[in-house]
Amino acid sequence: MRILLPDLDPDDLDRVTEMADGLTEALVEGASWRGVRVEDCRIRGSRIAGGDLSESTWEAGSLYGCEITRADFSGAALVGMTIERCAITGSRFTGTRLTDVRLKDVLFEGCRFDYATFQRVTSAGSVAFTDCTLTHGTWSTCRLPGIALRSCDLADLELGACQLDGADLRGSRLHGLKTPLDNLSGVTLAEGQLPDLTQLAVDALGLTVRND
Repeated sequence: MRILLPDLDPDDLDRVTEMADGLTEALVEGASWRGVRVEDCRIRGSRIAGGDLSESTWEAGSLYGCEITRADFSGAALVGMTIERCAITGSRFTGTRLTDVRLKDVLFEGCRFDYATFQRVTSAGSVAFTDCTLTHGTWSTCRLPGIALRSCDLADLELGACQLDGADLRGSRLHGLKTPLDNLSGVTLAEGQLPDLTQLAVDALGLTVRND
C-alpha cells in the first residue's frame, strides 16, 4: 500500500496555542483543548504534538497534510469530517465516536481505538492502521475497501454491515472478533490466522464440533 503523507519541518511552522477558526502551517504542543466544540474547522499543514482534546466535538471541517502525535481524543466526537494525507501516531481514541468521516491517505500508527465507534466511515484512498488497539469497538455501515489493518488487536471488535473487500489483516489478532463472515469477503490473511478464522466460522454458523 502506498500512502501520501505530509513531510513537515517544525522550523517552518508557527507556534500556536489557540485554535480560532482553523490552523495553517501551525505547530501546537501540549495544548489543553478538552471539551472544545468546533464547527467547520480547517487545519492544514500543521503538527499537533501531545495535548488533551478529550471530550471534544468536531463537526464538519477537515484535517489536511497534518501530523498528530501523542494526542488524547478520548471520548471525542468527530462528525462529517474529512481527514486527508495525515499521519496520526501514538494517540488515544478510547471511546471516540467517528460518524460520516471520510478518510484518504491516512496512517494511524500505534494508536488506541478501544471502545471506539465507527459509523458510516468511508475511505476514498489508502488508509492503514498499524500496531493499533481496536478492541471492544463497534464499526457499522463502514465502506473501507482495501484498508490495511496490520498487526492490530481486533479482539471483541464488532463489525456490522461493513465493506472491507481487499483489506489486509495480516498479523492482526482476530480472536474474539465479532462479525458476519460476509464482512470478511475478499480480505487477506496470513496462514497463522486460519485457526481464528475457523473459530469465527464455527461461531457464525452455530456449528457443533465433536471428537467422538
